[in-house]
Amino acid sequence: MDVRLDTLSRFINEMNQNEYMVFGGVLLFLFLLIHLYSVKKQKTKLHDTVKQNVKIFQKAFDNAKDAMLILSETHEIIYVNKSMMDLLVPKGKTLPETLKKTYEIYIKREWIPFTDFLQRQHEKLEKGVLTFPQILFRGSQNPDIKINLHLDTLLVGSKKFNTIITIQDLSDMQKLDDIALKHQLTALPNQKKMLQELPILFSKIHTENNKIALILLSLDNFTKLRAIIGFEDANEVIFKLSKYITTVVSEMNVSIYHTFDNHFLLTVSNVESVEKVTKLVQGIQVKLATFYTMEDINLHLTVSSGIALYPDSGSTRSLLDNAYKALSQAQSEGDNRIVVHDESIDKGKFDELRLHNDMQGALTNGEFEVYYQPIVRTDMQEVVAAEALIRWIHPKLGFIPPDVFIGLMEKTGFIIKLGQYILEEVLKQQKRWELFKFKNIEVSINVSMVEIATGIFVEHVAKQLQHHKIFPEKIKFEITEGTAMIGEVQTEKYFHQLKKLGVGISLDDFGTGYTSFTYLKKFPADILKIDKTLIDDILINEEDQRIVHAMIELGHNMGMKVVVEGIETKEMVQMVTAFGADFIQGYYFSKPLPVFEFQKLLRDEKVGK
Repeated sequence: MDVRLDTLSRFINEMNQNEYMVFGGVLLFLFLLIHLYSVKKQKTKLHDTVKQNVKIFQKAFDNAKDAMLILSETHEIIYVNKSMMDLLVPKGKTLPETLKKTYEIYIKREWIPFTDFLQRQHEKLEKGVLTFPQILFRGSQNPDIKINLHLDTLLVGSKKFNTIITIQDLSDMQKLDDIALKHQLTALPNQKKMLQELPILFSKIHTENNKIALILLSLDNFTKLRAIIGFEDANEVIFKLSKYITTVVSEMNVSIYHTFDNHFLLTVSNVESVEKVTKLVQGIQVKLATFYTMEDINLHLTVSSGIALYPDSGSTRSLLDNAYKALSQAQSEGDNRIVVHDESIDKGKFDELRLHNDMQGALTNGEFEVYYQPIVRTDMQEVVAAEALIRWIHPKLGFIPPDVFIGLMEKTGFIIKLGQYILEEVLKQQKRWELFKFKNIEVSINVSMVEIATGIFVEHVAKQLQHHKIFPEKIKFEITEGTAMIGEVQTEKYFHQLKKLGVGISLDDFGTGYTSFTYLKKFPADILKIDKTLIDDILINEEDQRIVHAMIELGHNMGMKVVVEGIETKEMVQMVTAFGADFIQGYYFSKPLPVFEFQKLLRDEKVGK
């Protein structure tokens, strides 16, 4: 045992009771002193820790982007971070001790002192955090800014509380939004801005009982112009055009938007008449013809326009769509055209979206049917061939004209499936006629550039001919002259491939497109079909007679047979026969017929009235 402990033990054993009690008291006092010293040391350490943490949090809050403020019940400022200082205090000024009434917010369509607003929120704050998005805030010398405001409370003691205020300054976000709502080239309001403001414009119509007009302007042939003069100069044209249009409408009640590269939208309020709107566009068109010069060369610019008026062109809901429909029609008619949308015209039209949605089901449900129009040999007046024409009998809409759905199918690519369906139906029918000993005739099938451009068209035709065991010479493919010229290289390539299969080629609608002897020489066509538009007035128009006669001779000189379409009278038959036409087609003999009715014609020796 330790000598010091042994000595202390003997000392305690030898003490009497009184001495023992005194000694115990001394020890207890010493222990209390030691304890108090330890507690004080812990408190000092805790205080230092809290103080250090306060500094850390204060630094963090000072670096925070959002403005933070803590107020007492009497609106004395307890804490404010750097962002709040920048928001509340102009440069060179000091922060007041209390939040005075010089600060205001705009809420419920009125400006009120910020302190009054806080007072009104006292009871609501007891239930939780309050948020006020996108309100306006202003200081005594600061401009109005848009903010998000958050309020919370911190209980101090049993009754008192502090208000914690957080303000998110939306000024920078507003600047970004403003940039996003402007066209990068012209700085005019863009399509996004237009879509935000059109509903506001429309809402005023009913309160002010005004007519309004939407005017779409599109610089014609802009892609070609850019290819000719270059990207930068083309942009300069658009920029100057925007400045000019802005100048023209500056003194009118007109808003202008730059929606796409070469598209501008003008919204006109208080429209008096459609004539004044068209006159505005005509003025722009006249100016454009001479307003831009590059290297001393005047660029003759033209602009097409589509106009929709409320209420003449329909409801506000469809007004923008109707303006685009009018623009599309104007562009289809040529350059520098103006078209005003007429609601009465649309009433007779089919809804393209509905037709697009119904296409797939129509093919599956057997709504498409192949009709046949006879092609008659002139010298014998008998049916020797037929043109296969597709018809769509919609279960609700009834008969839908081909000129309505064919173009839509070409745009959507559905024409590829439909073309495959037509080919298969024709080959099946050819096989039936062969088995039941009907007259051996050729059938022509229309083909679009969309089908040819797939690259597998010829291969598909070859497989189907082999599958159905049909002689290739029984099939002819017709392609319109205009389509052939647009895809000249591809058309020539695939025409030659089709010829190797043994099928015939017809050049349809000859005389309506890009007629050129050079093009005719390139395409290995067997048949030249003269379009109906050249035949309609042939009995009274000598010029049409000379043209048709010359085309027939041209076809013969190129080694082709000639079919004349659109024959409706006996006199027409006699005239084109005299001109030397090989075959004729038209309502004089028969309209397109369902297969069972067409078969009756095949049994007849001759046709015609």
